[in-house]
Amino acid sequence: MSNQPRERWGTRAGFLLAAIGSAVGLGNIWRFPYIAYDNGGGAFLVPYLLALLTAGLPLLIMEYVVGRRYRSSPPGAYRQLSRPAEVIGWWQVAICFVIAAYYAVILAWAVRYVGFSVNESWGDDPNAFFAGDFLKAGEPGTFSKFVPGVMWPLLGVWLVTLVILWFGVRRGIEWANRVFIPTLLVFFGILVVRAITLDGASEGLNALFKPDWDALTEGSVWVAAYGQIFFSLSIGFGIMITYASYLGRKSDLTGSALVAGFANSSFEILAGIGVFSVLGFMAAEQGIGVNDLATSGVGLAFVAFPQIISSMPGGAFFGVMFFLSLVIAGLTSLVSIVQVQVAAVEDRTGLSRKAAVLSVGVVLTAVSTLAFSTDGGLTLLDASDHFINQYGIALAALVSVVVVAWALRRLPLLQRDANATSAVRLGRWWLFFLGVVTPLVLGWMMVDSLRTEFDENYEGYPTSFLGWAGWGVAGGVLVVAVLLSLIPWRRHGDIGGPAADAGPVDDPQPKEGSR
Repeated sequence: MSNQPRERWGTRAGFLLAAIGSAVGLGNIWRFPYIAYDNGGGAFLVPYLLALLTAGLPLLIMEYVVGRRYRSSPPGAYRQLSRPAEVIGWWQVAICFVIAAYYAVILAWAVRYVGFSVNESWGDDPNAFFAGDFLKAGEPGTFSKFVPGVMWPLLGVWLVTLVILWFGVRRGIEWANRVFIPTLLVFFGILVVRAITLDGASEGLNALFKPDWDALTEGSVWVAAYGQIFFSLSIGFGIMITYASYLGRKSDLTGSALVAGFANSSFEILAGIGVFSVLGFMAAEQGIGVNDLATSGVGLAFVAFPQIISSMPGGAFFGVMFFLSLVIAGLTSLVSIVQVQVAAVEDRTGLSRKAAVLSVGVVLTAVSTLAFSTDGGLTLLDASDHFINQYGIALAALVSVVVVAWALRRLPLLQRDANATSAVRLGRWWLFFLGVVTPLVLGWMMVDSLRTEFDENYEGYPTSFLGWAGWGVAGGVLVVAVLLSLIPWRRHGDIGGPAADAGPVDDPQPKEGSR
């Protein structure tokens, strides 16, 4: 570990903005609206809010406490809980590496589409333009050439991300989020106001929020609600442990978790209003139902929305604002994902922040560019994203909760630590939700996902391609984690053992005066 004093957030507001910036990402804009629409509409908000209260917030609080108490990146924090548990931390670091490598590519696409929106370069067929003219996509597993139109903006995305990280937690990450989050709210607020004034917007909103109460009797709807909460709060892959490790000893953890959790959910609902207002307009224009247009992910952002932009008054302005919003939301999340790796390298090797940023950045930029800015990048990204989310993040979260709650029985210790400084005290409800509800839900999600996986190949991709691009990626991060955990720590930087449970040691930095 580094012998230098650990960095600190400048203010509690700075930490909250960073945590919100990490949670509010591309998934809030292009995943939540469709998930809600496809799982009961307005009725979906019932299991969604229950999932937030019974699993999302309890797990978020646990990660806050672990990060603040042990003042380390995930490998160091879990090592202090128990030496064998260090592998969980490295597993989360490896997951972040894979996600960062392809997440940056989507931001590069959004950067290009800001320019494409000005003169609606996609023409009459946005789908053909996106896959063919822009990405020059080939067959799954084919990597025959680089795509300059993706490679150059991708390098720009990495440059901006690494510059922010170069300046550290307070002067880099905190400052960037103080600028980006208000800007994102302004941009997206303008988009939503414009969207709800479009002809047909009410039909879109009715399609989204009209409750189908019968859907609540379906187990898949509840699985979808819990899955959305886990994936959207940035929990399960070490980000919040890392961010909380820069908090002061007297920080309010439960209050911060409540603010971050409800802010994230509020933005998701706002995104749903904006997206379905626009889909309602498009449906009215074409004389079809909203269900014929409703989609999510890459198809929504880079195919459906360009088609809508071409049809609406002032479409160029709307398109620029929409894709700028995607860039900003994605950038704040990307910074947090890469920070997990930077912190792990700092803690593990004793390198300075700048050296850690440089080493992580060079490797990530190279992997991201070589793998995803080619003609095979689209299918590789799609498969990697699916498998690392389903069998990386969700499984890592399940293992971490089971180990902390049942194998190590550390929840009462973490509960006392949080209650010592938090406004909202954790009672037995927290122990029950985290120790029973969360593991059961995550376990069922894994079973349900595997059953679907073995019924048919994801997206109909060839088995050989999924073998290495899907299962290989998901399994590879675990293998890498085990190998990293076996490397001995430097003697002067060794941490962990029973003494660590006495509580975190105050660092020599001045106490916070503004929290």
